Amino acid sequence: MTERRPLSIGFVLAAVLLLWLGLGLSAVAFWPIFAAAQFAVMAVAAILVGTAIGVLGARYRWSSLVVALATLIAFTALGVPLAVPAKTILGVLPSFGGLADLFSGVALGWKQLLTIALPVGDYQALLVPPFALILVVTVIAVTIALRTSFGEVAAVGPVIVFLVGLAFGAETTTWPLQLTIALAAAIILYLIWCRWYRRRASIRMLARKAASVDAAPLETVADGGFVGTRTLVSAAVVFTIAAVAGVGMTALLPPSGEREVLRSSTVQPFDPRQHSSPLSEFRAFLKEPQSDRLLLTVGGLEPGARVRLATLDSYDGIVYAVDGERQGSTSGVFARIPYRIDQSAVLGDEVVINVSVAGYSGVWLPTIGELVSVDFGGPRAVELRDGFYYNDAGSTGAVLAPLAPGDQYRLTAVIPTPPAALSVASLEPNPVPLAPLPDLPDGLASTLDRYVSGVEGAGARLQAMLDGLAAEGYVSHGISEDEPPSRSGHSSERISELFTGLRMLGDAEQYAVAAALMARELGFPARVVVGFAPEVVEGVTTEITGNDISAWIEVSTSRFGWVALDPTPPLREIPDEAPPEPTTVTQPQTPVQPPEIEPDVRDEQAPPEAVRDEPEATNPWLQVLARVLAVLAWLTLAVAVALAPFLTIAAAKWRRRRLRRRAPTPLERITGGWQEFHDAALDHGYSPGAVPTRLEVAQAVGGTQPYVLAAVVDRVVFAPGEPKETEADQLWRSIDELRFGLGADRTRWERIKALVSLRSLGGYSVTRLFRREG
Repeated sequence: MTERRPLSIGFVLAAVLLLWLGLGLSAVAFWPIFAAAQFAVMAVAAILVGTAIGVLGARYRWSSLVVALATLIAFTALGVPLAVPAKTILGVLPSFGGLADLFSGVALGWKQLLTIALPVGDYQALLVPPFALILVVTVIAVTIALRTSFGEVAAVGPVIVFLVGLAFGAETTTWPLQLTIALAAAIILYLIWCRWYRRRASIRMLARKAASVDAAPLETVADGGFVGTRTLVSAAVVFTIAAVAGVGMTALLPPSGEREVLRSSTVQPFDPRQHSSPLSEFRAFLKEPQSDRLLLTVGGLEPGARVRLATLDSYDGIVYAVDGERQGSTSGVFARIPYRIDQSAVLGDEVVINVSVAGYSGVWLPTIGELVSVDFGGPRAVELRDGFYYNDAGSTGAVLAPLAPGDQYRLTAVIPTPPAALSVASLEPNPVPLAPLPDLPDGLASTLDRYVSGVEGAGARLQAMLDGLAAEGYVSHGISEDEPPSRSGHSSERISELFTGLRMLGDAEQYAVAAALMARELGFPARVVVGFAPEVVEGVTTEITGNDISAWIEVSTSRFGWVALDPTPPLREIPDEAPPEPTTVTQPQTPVQPPEIEPDVRDEQAPPEAVRDEPEATNPWLQVLARVLAVLAWLTLAVAVALAPFLTIAAAKWRRRRLRRRAPTPLERITGGWQEFHDAALDHGYSPGAVPTRLEVAQAVGGTQPYVLAAVVDRVVFAPGEPKETEADQLWRSIDELRFGLGADRTRWERIKALVSLRSLGGYSVTRLFRREG
């Protein structure tokens, strides 16, 4: 890197403080991801250490290799206590395990951040990615600011940190507009300072040269103050216009609550669609040997508590399952849990239970209430902890490696306090997105109409539906010899049989599905829950067997959220089938045989399965293309936001030049043309003074053509009579040639800086920018 200039304390302090402001604001974009004090400590330390490396490198003129080596040493020495605090020795020294997590986290931590529930706190090594990013960006930004002649480029560092924080953040926005405006203001302030400092240094250098030849001073102190103030005011005007436009557009077109970020397109390691629904295994728990086998022992359960296996909200006419789709689902998105889930919004009591797995096996983790934290024990504790996924919306937990005998875990949860004197009739539905339903099973709609006929009110109709099932339904598992036949399953055909048979026979599997479908017909979002309903004695460890399997429904209400309801009829004696004589009478009528059409009804149920498979048949290349286009769209938007201030400056200059060239009179066009050349000279770094004459401007630029142009303009302005149109056109062609000549011997970067320079957008230029001169 080339030396920029001798470092002064004032220059270093100003550059560092302004960069700290930008880096601090950009680091705030990561706060919703971590939301922990350890992140703040890590970010501050990374910025301070990175600044120290950059300043020392500039002070002692370290090479790029030495700066990189110093950064690596700082990352290794401080990374574990700052980013992996759980793996330190005595809270300060890095351990071998911590160093392994530190270096692996640089490569793997980014993907892990996208597959874990937010916020993550200081869980495992997830602080490593932002620590590495902030440290490296700070070192590079400070080095560029102090050691190069293009210090403005250092402003890119905070922008990178800010964009990465947004990309890896949550799908719901957090202060996006306020943070963006604050960061933009900090960057513009830094750019203004860079320009002012470089201009002051150039003036002082020229002043020293002028003093050596006894020339007149190029610029007085008052002139310098005026130009600096003009620059600041011009930048403030441009920024205010951009900010007001941004706020106005946000007010007119407010953003949606969710946004597309990287985690939106990240495939989660646990996909519930790859596992069978626990409801389809309902009867297996009731058969030998599972029925009497000890599955779980649970300590700490309160009387009346239910243990949840899974929440099911997707029905395709064949199986009720957990919906794996992100959209239109309330229980399909599973993510890793960092350490604790904030359930402070849930009104209830926090309880702790200890679970030991005996005969149960499966990926669905038995839980209660609203999960706060889970700590695994036993020989597979690490494997289970690393493979645990949870969906907070559905209160459902799962592990990648199925539970097995000997596994243990300690679960902390909040049990919601049931509303006092809860009356189903008083409930009102609360709309939430659910997967669409197929056609209703035969007999369900007519039975529901009969139950709710003449009943007014959503809650009252829901209660009437539950009362109807309780009055007409009978419970039979169809397993023992003294039970009437009752088929397992909950497909549309089986639910149709429940309502069209001579007796309504089934168990919790069928009644829960039927009640959920009926509740949705009544306007209540409903889902099915599979779990255990054991008999609990307070103070005694509960033993759960297969006979404790149960299923119930939850409906979404406007006042109480999801409310659990048990639609299974009470156990009672099942009456015999109808006497044989009606059978002989109805036999001749069955040639019309609606039952014979049942195969067609089953055939008609095939489309839901086909509909369910349609998304899987989507061309994967189209999905990849859609994701790529989405990423490109976000990148384009980010670039547009970053370039907006510069495009605004270029547009303002273009409009100013257009107004001058199209002035109503030739004299105004000629004087406007000279002003255009004067402004171009200012933007290219020439300093003819605060209020220079045309000859002084030509002298500052140098060369023969500016002198000739100045003389021609003076002659036209002070001569009697009005100049001709052709003279104005000829002068503008000369001015265009001179303007392009100003940048002919300059680099591309210098020409770009002249294009977006604010020097000429002060004083009269701003006041006349949006009106014709006259």
